[in-house]
Amino acid sequence: MALTAGIIGLPNIGKSTLFNAITNSTIEVANYPFATISPNVGVVVVPDERLYQLGAIFPDKRQIPTTFEFIDIAGLVQGASTGEGLGNQFLSHIREVDAIVHVVRCFDDENIIHVEASVDPIRDVEIVELELALADLAIIENRMERLARRLKVKDKDALYEIKLLEKCKTTLENGDLISSLAFDELQKRTLKSFHLLTDKPVIYVANMDFDEISDPQSNAYYNKLVEYAQTRQAKVVPICAKLEEELASEDKKQRMELLSELSILNSGLDQIIISTYELLDLGTFFTVGDKEVQAWTFTHGMKAPACGGIIHTDFERGFIRVEAYSLYDIVQYQSEQVLKEAGKLRVEGKQYRVQDGDVLYFRFNV
Repeated sequence: MALTAGIIGLPNIGKSTLFNAITNSTIEVANYPFATISPNVGVVVVPDERLYQLGAIFPDKRQIPTTFEFIDIAGLVQGASTGEGLGNQFLSHIREVDAIVHVVRCFDDENIIHVEASVDPIRDVEIVELELALADLAIIENRMERLARRLKVKDKDALYEIKLLEKCKTTLENGDLISSLAFDELQKRTLKSFHLLTDKPVIYVANMDFDEISDPQSNAYYNKLVEYAQTRQAKVVPICAKLEEELASEDKKQRMELLSELSILNSGLDQIIISTYELLDLGTFFTVGDKEVQAWTFTHGMKAPACGGIIHTDFERGFIRVEAYSLYDIVQYQSEQVLKEAGKLRVEGKQYRVQDGDVLYFRFNV
């Protein structure tokens, strides 16, 4: 399952600079609103030291990491949901993403125009979230109008759906996000078909100055954003888009040296990936094929057949069993044969819940 995230925010807050840096792209960056005219898509490799460890044990096999797709859309402004600016026409491009990365300006620079003429991260976030809410309300109201016709013939499914949508509508009208609501599994499946933006998990990215990134708490804007994010049960990732741009131009050794000099453990990209995995409750399992070792992203709690389906539908449809061992065991024993002799190879059935770090061999018949 390819992980996808939509990058949103006001114009001129560093979205495109960040996108360029983390995807090694060269889209236009300009000091005026709407430099991003069309949605940009970039795919990045998810770094995982475990894949490299597994690859070292099977040196003749190609290493295939899992990936993360980012979609950068035009900056949103007040009135975007009704056609102001350019952002509204691109909201459809992020309706099917797994998560939203909301970039927020947390730096002062009189040379960089702010569409609201001042820096205020909470106001900026609320402007964007209001536009997302209004866009969702339009979808909900249109759907409710169509369902109303079915109520005349006492359609139970329509009644169920309308009650669910009324709950969402009231929540949005009260200034809250749909993601703040608790739903059962049936409700979640029903809502998923609408691809509502305010139902998606959000990570706030605080874009700050280079000289503050080593100590984010020294930035008053960042602290305000953290307080706000706590009310949304969300996380804030501090980054410096300009630093990420510099890191992208260096090789791995130089990147590590620069981060070390700044006392930063992980790059902004790594922090975004780690935070997204935590937010979506994701893990990674591995497979060893004839020609490659590969990493795959899954949701914790998924059973073996469903994880097989991530690779190919036949794996799930014709699932028989899965042979599994921990990557940590193969790193310790350095050989599948020795690992088997040590009794570390397991045979699991349909009810087995895959664990992060599992190496799996699927047995199936179709």
